[in-house]
Amino acid sequence: MEAWMSFVTEVGFPIVVTFYLLHRIEGKLNTLIESIHALPERMK
Repeated sequence: MEAWMSFVTEVGFPIVVTFYLLHRIEGKLNTLIESIHALPERMK
């Protein structure tokens, strides 16, 4: 049981942080993609 808790502590935390950061950056990437798609219309 102690080995299991050590594993969750060492590996689980980086996984949670990674998923949190990916979730945060996803919205910003979608905004960037929409801006790039709208760029030709704005340049006319």
